[in-house]
Amino acid sequence: MVDRAPYASDPARSRGRRVVEDSSALRSAFQRDRDRIIHCTAFRRLKHKTQVFVYHEGDHYRTRLTHSIEVAQIARTLCRALGLDEDLGEALALAHDFGHTPFGHAGEEALDAAMAPFGGFDHNAQTLRIVARLERRYATFDGLNLTWETLEGLIKHNGPLTGPHARPRATALPETITEFDHAWPLDLHTFASAEAQVAALADDIAYDNHDLDDGLRAGLFSLDDLADLPIAGAALNAVWSKHGRIDQTRTIHEMVRRMIDRMVGDVFAETKTRLAADKPTRVEDVRSLSRSVVAFSDALAAEERVLRRFLYDNMYRHQKVNAMTDHARRVVRELFGHFLADPGGLPEEWRGHLGAAGSRQTARLIADYIAGMTDRFAMAEHHRLFGSAGAEG
Repeated sequence: MVDRAPYASDPARSRGRRVVEDSSALRSAFQRDRDRIIHCTAFRRLKHKTQVFVYHEGDHYRTRLTHSIEVAQIARTLCRALGLDEDLGEALALAHDFGHTPFGHAGEEALDAAMAPFGGFDHNAQTLRIVARLERRYATFDGLNLTWETLEGLIKHNGPLTGPHARPRATALPETITEFDHAWPLDLHTFASAEAQVAALADDIAYDNHDLDDGLRAGLFSLDDLADLPIAGAALNAVWSKHGRIDQTRTIHEMVRRMIDRMVGDVFAETKTRLAADKPTRVEDVRSLSRSVVAFSDALAAEERVLRRFLYDNMYRHQKVNAMTDHARRVVRELFGHFLADPGGLPEEWRGHLGAAGSRQTARLIADYIAGMTDRFAMAEHHRLFGSAGAEG
């Protein structure tokens, strides 16, 4: 058992919740966040939201839910090995995809385009909207009233959003983030905690490996196509060298487990090197650094970029996937257009929050409604509104 590191997030020293609540006798503040995330509606909806393949294309492909659980497993492993708070890392991993629309990135692109006149759509900002406003479960506040550290991690897990170390942005920060930060500052100019950085790398590791797994099982490419690919090729050749040409299912699993092990081990080793160099002694030291403290080594980062490019070229842009994503964009675009023209067609519980017809407030409400849909509900709603002819790709 690794002792808690001095630079780990400490739930006993949390900056608290926006709405003050009594503490729990049995759970830490970060455990409560994790439990609230697991029990909320947005978490259950992940079961029927696309990772790459839409739900009806096969029972064994990843969904946003299974992906999030896999991210949480990797995050817990790294947090434990590094002496970080496992519960915070797990909470961030489980909630990181809440803001995604139905149909994965295709749905987000369509909704962002539809929302362009009204401030656009960003899935990270949508995650904040969900956990801070849209979940309505508690008697005295909207949202889940998560701790400052969890909210910070959800928004800044990929790095600072403002200041000298922020990644360049093509657009302004989403209003949801700037408005929330004005009401309860999240220190957008600093890095997030080490736990949030772990969750971000765990996400990369999970989707690289499990999308590769799903792509193989879907027949979008073959094992032989991977033999010379960085990370995957070394793992595959190790399997063939040790076990010979065993059946594909066993080969895929043996390859993927070796890939994950290598990537997790690399993050651990590189992070320990950076910690030794940067010498943080408090969580605030991690936030104030000029770089992430949790990272791949330069060598593995370069290999991971090649692996990701392979997935883009051979999976995400594959004809089979594109046929569905083209239809998905159409479904989202037409649903948005319908409700913007007739917001009175929204469910009754949503109509009470409408603004003027065609207003920014009304458009954002419609985006909230559509973003919260599962794949199958979005397709059913499209079929209800447009009929069988409109529902065909």
